[in-house]
Amino acid sequence: MSRGRILKALSGFYYVEVDGELVTCRARGRFRQEGRSPLVGDWVEVRETEPGSGMVWEIEPRSCAFERPAVANVDQLVVIASAAIPVTDPFLIDRVSAIAALKGCGVVVCVNKCDLVPGDELAAVYETAGFPTLRTSAGTGEGLEELKTIISGKLSAFTGNSGVGKSSLLNAIEPGFSLRVDAVSEKLGRGKHTTRHVELHRLSCGGDVIDTPGFASFDAGELDLALKEKLPECFVEFRPYLDKCRFVGCSHTREKGCAVLEAVKRGAIPPSRHRSYVRLWQELKDLRAWNAGPEKR
Repeated sequence: MSRGRILKALSGFYYVEVDGELVTCRARGRFRQEGRSPLVGDWVEVRETEPGSGMVWEIEPRSCAFERPAVANVDQLVVIASAAIPVTDPFLIDRVSAIAALKGCGVVVCVNKCDLVPGDELAAVYETAGFPTLRTSAGTGEGLEELKTIISGKLSAFTGNSGVGKSSLLNAIEPGFSLRVDAVSEKLGRGKHTTRHVELHRLSCGGDVIDTPGFASFDAGELDLALKEKLPECFVEFRPYLDKCRFVGCSHTREKGCAVLEAVKRGAIPPSRHRSYVRLWQELKDLRAWNAGPEKR
């Protein structure tokens, strides 16, 4: 039995790095019976059946896991955004960052294409909210060294709306990747999804990254009862104010005496972040255990 990490999952096969070698594995049948699946990023025990082939025999406990994209043990999400075409809707960043906070995963906000549009206003929102925030350009190289420092020694998942330059940034950080990059449609204001599957890449700077298919993959499957119950805490800049509201059970949406709303008025919490919170609260407020699916009960 050997220990390794899953670098890629594709068509029922798991590609596990064991002692620097790639072993092509199937998953043990028991996992399906238990309703579990190995995920990219998992540390696993592999039983080799022949040289270069084997079975994923055991899955080690995870620090965190996401349903879609199916990844595990991620230290931080690097959310790639843009103020140029395609312009990123802050709500998408806020939804993903709330899900990450629920799962105990860090978030870095990276405003890319800053050579085209600086994105200072977008970056300021997340700097004020307390997220590590940087500006980058795959074209000019701005911010790339800072990005390398942030991801060094960690497993990071890159995500963002299509066309913001995830693959371009990875190619700039590690030119040997040669990941496919497509042009952004001027008419539609968005790019094509060039990332078709989830794969973990080793970087020469000492970090590991997972390139994911984009925000759409963080779908409503992650918007569950757990997020509903802890939504205020998942907006990290709300936390200092949550026990200071006038009324117990404050929803922080419109109540008098709400410390969160007062912080928004003072500029301590960006208004767009609060708008995203209210939008998520509206999506989740009617969710009940009986309609959350058997796995959520």
